[in-house]
Amino acid sequence: MEGATGADSHPPKPLDTRSDTSASKKKDKTPEGGYDATPIPRAPPGYTVKFTFHHANNLPLADINTLSADPFILADLQTGLPTRHKEDPPLTLRTRTVRQNTNPVWNQEWIVANVPAHGFRLKCRIYDEDPADHDDRLGNVHVVATSVSEEWPGIHNETYSIKKRMVSKRAYALRAVAVCFRKAEHMHGTLTVSAEVLGKTQDENGGRAYTIGPQFWIRHYSPLLGRLLGQKEPSSDEDNVSLRTGKARTERYNFQSNQMQLRGPIPEHMYHRFVEFKPFVKSMFTAKGVRGFILSKALHHQHARVYNFDQTTEYQEFSKPCLEFTQKFLELVHFDHGGRIFTYVLTLDALFRFTETGKEFGIDMLSKHTMHSDVAAYVAFSGEFFIRRSHHNSSAPSDEGRNNQSSEADGDQSKEKTPIKDPSHYELIIDNDSGTYRPNAKLLPQLKAFFQANFPGLHIRTLDSQGDAEKMKKMKDEQRERKKREGNQVVYTQVSRSSSVSSSDEEDLDRLASGGELSENHLRHVMQREAATKANAAKDNFKGMGSMGHRSE
Repeated sequence: MEGATGADSHPPKPLDTRSDTSASKKKDKTPEGGYDATPIPRAPPGYTVKFTFHHANNLPLADINTLSADPFILADLQTGLPTRHKEDPPLTLRTRTVRQNTNPVWNQEWIVANVPAHGFRLKCRIYDEDPADHDDRLGNVHVVATSVSEEWPGIHNETYSIKKRMVSKRAYALRAVAVCFRKAEHMHGTLTVSAEVLGKTQDENGGRAYTIGPQFWIRHYSPLLGRLLGQKEPSSDEDNVSLRTGKARTERYNFQSNQMQLRGPIPEHMYHRFVEFKPFVKSMFTAKGVRGFILSKALHHQHARVYNFDQTTEYQEFSKPCLEFTQKFLELVHFDHGGRIFTYVLTLDALFRFTETGKEFGIDMLSKHTMHSDVAAYVAFSGEFFIRRSHHNSSAPSDEGRNNQSSEADGDQSKEKTPIKDPSHYELIIDNDSGTYRPNAKLLPQLKAFFQANFPGLHIRTLDSQGDAEKMKKMKDEQRERKKREGNQVVYTQVSRSSSVSSSDEEDLDRLASGGELSENHLRHVMQREAATKANAAKDNFKGMGSMGHRSE
């Protein structure tokens, strides 16, 4: 199976921009970090392995309200291959969540290249998704293979007992109660997994394992961040009029964060460490010391809030990079509408994370790119990007032609109700504007080739945040002006799964949208309604359990 993605397999080695650790470091005031020239350790090419997470049975009851669970698997693949640095993260995959089911069926695949001949250890941690609190661990399964080859028989629908170490005591206590009331049969859960070799990975160096596929996209929603940032997304005119008042309706939608699994491998030289531009930065990334521990914990928490999984999270898979995958990317960024600018991070395993952000977001999040990377010491690349309409569909647009494009023309195009879905009509303008990791501008051609391989049909253009600073500033200023012209006041609200927006909430939101203040009893009203909803749900569930007990007798 092919391991390359279209990028040059032997790229020119860029200059090392890290500060030296020798005596000359004292004379060099450049902070340590940025591009890291450490090569990938050499190893024979490995094997491409497809893992399949089929299903689980008899999981504990993690939710007292539904007497069920919302399980997902967090898989961690350990290959024993030496890493460039000890901070390099392991290969991980989070499966989609199955709602309200203690016998979930995923049938989700994970294809990994360069699994070494000496085998692997696959750790599967099963969690219950809880958007309002921390996810409860429901159990662990370890899948071990001591050798892998093209003659390896593989693992076919093997069922493993779930270990109960380090799991949620509350979840198993609820299952024990359910067993007593004969709602559940027994306490022992299982997980069924498969693994098979697809062939030898066609790489010259097998020194790192990486995800080939499938390609997927995930869209997360956060009403709270949406309210704080005041962003908008396209909506039809008829949806903007309230049926109750006949006036313009307050728009309610969620701040969106996005993840896309691209096809690996990441070009070898795209390897950047955090920059120690302040004394506290290193302790923040390593979680050393009181201050570093607190900052690291805060950023991990903010990452979890921004990339929060709940019942509104959207997910879809593609077998490989294709035109539809590119169209989905354009849909996630709303094509060229709204003058949006996005902050992104590309991880070492080709996970592309991005959100629409502004300067106010950076202040709140301490560091935008640190939050997106989940405080990762090393990433492949980071910066900002935006989408513009391309006027040269038959070939890649020229720099001069793009710079001379008027912002008014862009504004007229963005007002189209039905955007053109052909990727050749759009241009991704992406840069290395990240003070957290400071990606090397000499690697921008490799970044361009990588994105061209993963987003077929889309024009890609790169900008150097320093060498093209004036041009980049002008283009981003045009984007911001478009956003000001097209933007409207937006108000967001967040309630529980079972709650709905009442008429008094609409009045409060309309008042806030028109520049007024919320009524004094608004917070009390919402809290009382939320508390009553949860109390009633708990009563109903306990009544149901009691009636089951009487029937069983």
